[in-house]
Amino acid sequence: MNNLRHRVFWPPFLLLFVACLLSLTSPDLFLRTVTAMNNWCLKHLGWAFSLQAALAVVCCGALFLSPLGKAKIGGDEAKPFLTRWNWFSITLCTTVAVGILFWSAAEPLYHFQTLPKTLAAQPQSAQAALWSQSIMFLHWSIVPYAFYSIPTVMFALAYYNRKHPFSLRSILFPFRSLDRDSVGTVVDGLCLYALVLGMASSLGTGLLTLVGGINDIWGTVTNPFTLGIVCILIVFAFCVSASTGLMKGIRILSDVNAKIFFAMAIFVLIFGSTLFIIEIGLEAMGVFLSNFFKLALYTGGSHGDAWPKSWSIFYWANWLAWAPITALFLGKLAYGYTVRECLLFTWLIPSLFACVWTTIFSGQVLSMQLSGTQDMVKTLGTKGPESIVFEMFSSLPLGNIVIVGFLMTAFLSYVTAADSNTEALGQISQSTTLATAESPDWRLKVVWGATIGVVAWVMVSFSGIDGIKMLSNLGGVVTLFLIFASSVGLMLLIIDKRSRADLSPHE
Repeated sequence: MNNLRHRVFWPPFLLLFVACLLSLTSPDLFLRTVTAMNNWCLKHLGWAFSLQAALAVVCCGALFLSPLGKAKIGGDEAKPFLTRWNWFSITLCTTVAVGILFWSAAEPLYHFQTLPKTLAAQPQSAQAALWSQSIMFLHWSIVPYAFYSIPTVMFALAYYNRKHPFSLRSILFPFRSLDRDSVGTVVDGLCLYALVLGMASSLGTGLLTLVGGINDIWGTVTNPFTLGIVCILIVFAFCVSASTGLMKGIRILSDVNAKIFFAMAIFVLIFGSTLFIIEIGLEAMGVFLSNFFKLALYTGGSHGDAWPKSWSIFYWANWLAWAPITALFLGKLAYGYTVRECLLFTWLIPSLFACVWTTIFSGQVLSMQLSGTQDMVKTLGTKGPESIVFEMFSSLPLGNIVIVGFLMTAFLSYVTAADSNTEALGQISQSTTLATAESPDWRLKVVWGATIGVVAWVMVSFSGIDGIKMLSNLGGVVTLFLIFASSVGLMLLIIDKRSRADLSPHE
C-alpha cells in the first residue's frame, strides 16, 4: 500500500464514506439531496446523454471501417495472452450481464404499458409489444457496447502502442494539452467515484434479482435484512475472487458464466414460445434498425415526455458510469489483437449476443402476456420487477430446477463483473504501472468492494428501483464529458493520418 495514489484514492473514497454515513444517520435528508441532484442532471443534461449514445455508435462504425482498424495493439510482435473465447466471455460477463438477467424479462412489460409518446401505438397491444422488443435492442446492444469500446480502444493504443501511463488521462492522448499529471489525477479520481456509483447500481439490481428468487423459492420477503445478507455474500465472493488475480478468478468465472448463459437461452427458446420468439425478434430488429436514430436521440422535450429520463437516459448514464474504468480492464485484455478485432469482441459480438438473449427472454414474457397464458403485467404490479423472470421460468418444464441455476448465474454474473472492476479500481489507485497480467494490492480491492456493497445496500433498501436509477444517473454525469472527449479524439485519429502514423504502420 506504500504506492497508493493518495490524491486519486482519498477524495472519492471519503466523499462516498460521508454519503454512506449521512444516508444511515439522516436517510430523509440524504434521499432529498440525491433526488434534487438527480433531477437537475436529468433536466439539464439529458440531451447530452442521448447525443453521446448516437455518437458512440457512429464512431465505432467509422473506426471498424477505417485504416486504423489494421493497427495491432502492442505492436506487430505482440502476442495475445487470452484466447478469443476467453476474451469474449470476460467482455460479456464483466459488462451488462447482471443487468440483462434482471431487465430482459421485466423491462419490456413496462414499455408494453407505457411507450414513448413519439411512437404511435396503443398501450398493451401487439404493436406495443413489437416496439417494446425493439427498445430492448436499443438499450442492451450496440449503444452500451459502443460506450465501452471507444475508451477501450483509446486506452489500449495509448498504453501499449504509445507507452502512456496506466491512467484514464491516457485515453485523451490525441489532445496534447490534456496530457498532464494534474489532469490525470482529476480524471482518475472522478472516474473512481463514478464507477463505484455505477457498480453499486448494478449490485442493487443483482440484489433485487437474487432476493426475488429467494422469495419465490422459500416465501421470504424483500427487506433491508435479506438484502443485506445477500449483499454481504456477493461482496465477500468477489473480494475472494479478486484476490486470486486476473488469470485465475475472472477467467474461470467468466468461462463458466458464459456457458451457462448460452445453456439458459437455448432452454427457454426450446421450451418456450419458440415460433413467436423468432418472429417477434426478426420484426423488432427491422423496427430497431429503421428507427435507431429516432429512438436513440429521443429526449422527450418536444412531447413533454418523461419516458426517456426514466429509461434510455438512465441506461446511457449507467453504461457511461462503468465505461472509463472498465476500459482500463478491457484495454489490457486487447493486447496482441488488432483494433478491428477489438471492436469485434467488445462491440459487435457481445451486441449480437445481447440481441439474441433479449429476443428470447423478452419474447417469452410478451408471448405469455399476449396469449393470455398469464397476466404478467399484473404480476409486475403486485410482486415487483424482481419476480417476473421467476414467474416465466415457473411456467416452463423443470422450471424450479432452472430457477436455482438462474440464481447461481445471477450471483456469478455480478461477482465476475465486480471482480474485473475492482481489479481496475485497485490498479488505478496505485502509482506504479503494472505489467499486463499483474494485479494490484488485494487490500485495495477489498476496500472498494466493501464501499460498493454499502452504497448499494443503502440505496436499494431505502429507495428501491428509483435509488438504482439515481445512482446510475449521477455516476454517468461524471464520465459523460470524458467519453465525449474520447469520441472526438478517436474521430481525429481516424481523419488525420499523421496523428495515427505510429499506431497503424500498415497504412
